[in-house]
Amino acid sequence: MNKILLSIKTDKGVKEEAQRIAKILGLPLSTIINAYLKEFVREKSVRISLEPQIRPEVENFLVKASKDYKNKKNVSKKFIASSEAIGYLHS
Repeated sequence: MNKILLSIKTDKGVKEEAQRIAKILGLPLSTIINAYLKEFVREKSVRISLEPQIRPEVENFLVKASKDYKNKKNVSKKFIASSEAIGYLHS
C-alpha cells in the first residue's frame, strides 16, 4: 500500500488536545485520523453532532441537584409572586 503525506489546517489548540487524547489512548494521532478517513470512505457519510457535550463538572452538579430534588433537600417551596421569593431569600 502506497503512503502519502496529507497536510491539513486545523486550530493549534485542537491539534494539541487531539494529540494529548491520542497519547492517553496509546495511539499516534495519524492512526486516529486514518481510522476516521477509512470510515468516511466506507460509510460515504459524515456524522456531525449539534448536541452540546456537557462538561464533567456540570454533569456532576446536575446529578447532585437531581438527587437533592428527589430527596427534597435544598429545595424551596413554590412561589406565586416574586415578592414571596424575595421575602424567602431575605428570611
